Amino acid sequence: MKRWMAAGTMRRVMAVLTGAMAAGGACAQQVGADTNYPSKPIRIIVGFTPGGGPDIIARQLAQKLTESWKQQVIVDNRPGAGGTVGANLVVNANPDGHTLLSVSSAHAVAAAIYAKLPYDTRKDLSGITQTASSKYVLVVAPSLGVKSLKELLAAAKAKPGQLNFSSAGVGSGTHFAAEQFKAAAAINVVHVPFKGIPEALTEAMTGRVQYFMAPIANAVNMVKEGRLLGLGVSSPQRDALLPELPTLSEAGLTGFTADLWFGVLTSAQVPKSIVNKLNGEIRRILTDADMKQRWAPMGLEPRPTTPAEFDKLVADEIAAFSKVVRSANIKAE
Repeated sequence: MKRWMAAGTMRRVMAVLTGAMAAGGACAQQVGADTNYPSKPIRIIVGFTPGGGPDIIARQLAQKLTESWKQQVIVDNRPGAGGTVGANLVVNANPDGHTLLSVSSAHAVAAAIYAKLPYDTRKDLSGITQTASSKYVLVVAPSLGVKSLKELLAAAKAKPGQLNFSSAGVGSGTHFAAEQFKAAAAINVVHVPFKGIPEALTEAMTGRVQYFMAPIANAVNMVKEGRLLGLGVSSPQRDALLPELPTLSEAGLTGFTADLWFGVLTSAQVPKSIVNKLNGEIRRILTDADMKQRWAPMGLEPRPTTPAEFDKLVADEIAAFSKVVRSANIKAE
């Protein structure tokens, strides 16, 4: 009996030692992953065509990361289904931190609007950092004869269901910002989706649609040249690009804001040590004076966060956009 007990005790001791060695090995792998990272080219996937905010930000980060880490960083555009095609590629990539995803607010919109996705947005993707924020500017055609937000709202309430607004497509950030505006203003207007921002701007400029909640970077020159009339910006404060425009809150829609944000994510299976290393380097890049100077003319403001802060932003935005989907009965195309 004593011998059996001794043998049993020995097995338990060996099991504890084996577990400790395994844990130590896992820790060593984590440290090793951090130390050796990046060990090959990094790919930043963008779920949209070139030229948009996620693409511009990804390319500038790629350049800076290549310079600092002496490892090639490439941008890979994989458009489709509101950015979800690109997101799914990242979810299914080798979780070694060499495949990243550059997103905009549309990332949270997709989770709210699509009933079924091939991945779980909150569980399968992990935030690295928010990269930037921007804002929308409410624009109308000069030929419309509307000179202020109050005049636009008065026209909409006088003719319920007869005014319309353009967007860059069902489920786009411009669509949801306009739906938020519509709900806050309590107006009955019609959504007219287009293929992208250029088409939505053109339709607003010609007056074929009455207004457009445009990303400020895309509309600023048209407003300055008088081809579009700006009625207000969606941020809590006025914007340096169009300082003469009031905020929509100042213009009469008290408390209204709509933020256009961007960020970088990766697979949730990537070791936290690598996520933290990426976060530290990208945050350093975002706080560099050169980056601020590059982005200012585009209406982009660097907005570095911790991974946890960015994950919370995404979760909060999914919840907010889901309410918009239900209240406006929005269906994915």
